[in-house]
Amino acid sequence: MVNIGIMSFAHMHAYSYAACFNALPGVKLAGIWDDDKKRGQAAAKQFNTTYTGNLTQFLSGKMEGVCICSENVKHRSMVEEAAAAGKWILCEKPLSPSLEDAKAMVKACKQAKVGLGAAFPCRFAPTLMAVRDRIRAGEFGEIYAASCTNHGQSPGGWFADDVLAGGGATMDHTVHVVDLMRWIFDREFTKVHCESGNQLHKKTLKTDDLGSLNLEMEGGMQVSHLASWSRPKSYPTWGDVTMEFIGSKGVLYVDAFGQKVNVYSDRAARSEWASYGDNPDLGLVHDFIESIRERRSPCASGEDGVAATAVTVAAYKSIKAGKAVRI
Repeated sequence: MVNIGIMSFAHMHAYSYAACFNALPGVKLAGIWDDDKKRGQAAAKQFNTTYTGNLTQFLSGKMEGVCICSENVKHRSMVEEAAAAGKWILCEKPLSPSLEDAKAMVKACKQAKVGLGAAFPCRFAPTLMAVRDRIRAGEFGEIYAASCTNHGQSPGGWFADDVLAGGGATMDHTVHVVDLMRWIFDREFTKVHCESGNQLHKKTLKTDDLGSLNLEMEGGMQVSHLASWSRPKSYPTWGDVTMEFIGSKGVLYVDAFGQKVNVYSDRAARSEWASYGDNPDLGLVHDFIESIRERRSPCASGEDGVAATAVTVAAYKSIKAGKAVRI
């Protein structure tokens, strides 16, 4: 039996991860810690586990690993404490809004000889796994360019607080696409030019809700990416991840979350997209559990998290400078 704890339910993905831990055989969600007592106790009740308010006591418990889903700026301190306690760690993305902190997290885990994974579940979407296989097999020849999106609804709360999140939609929705491109092509990004703005939520947000990025990868591949909180509350789902690749032998388009049916719901009083089939979060969590059993790094490592952070940090530098920035 692999015992897992969750540190903070500040990020909504924690609820999906908790359900996945409970669904896996040979895995036990052994406890929850949260600096918000009310939220932590409610989550513990929902997922049939215990809440511990003292972090030192929580980390001294019988757990092989922890999943950290706190506000972005708190990731470093939590990772360092969990590493010092000898726990394998899965940390929500972005690994950190600070490149210095992200590197320090990787260093702390290496010194403690524990694994550190970045929560990039899109790697486990079957559609994107198929894209990776087909591109690597040369089916579309040399890839010259890619056009990507990661749009979503505005999460509000701490996500829109630059102090706690480190940025807005550009921070929240760039790292997924950056990680996917690095994972598919095994190349690094070299340059980024980014423009951002608050286009839709001027009355409720003080941070960016739109980022338009033009990037370059090793070998000269051009990548465009739109990151936004542009979906209205009435939209059928939270958002999307789409990618279109232009190659010498053809064009490939993928909607990462295309496994859905249209539902016209009287309960929700709007149309909804009900997902069916594969659950990328379950794939992410399963890989994390196997990394504990095999004493290896998770598929999306801490170093992968650092690389995604580096691109995002450079994007915000580009916004301030008004020009392209080397990564």
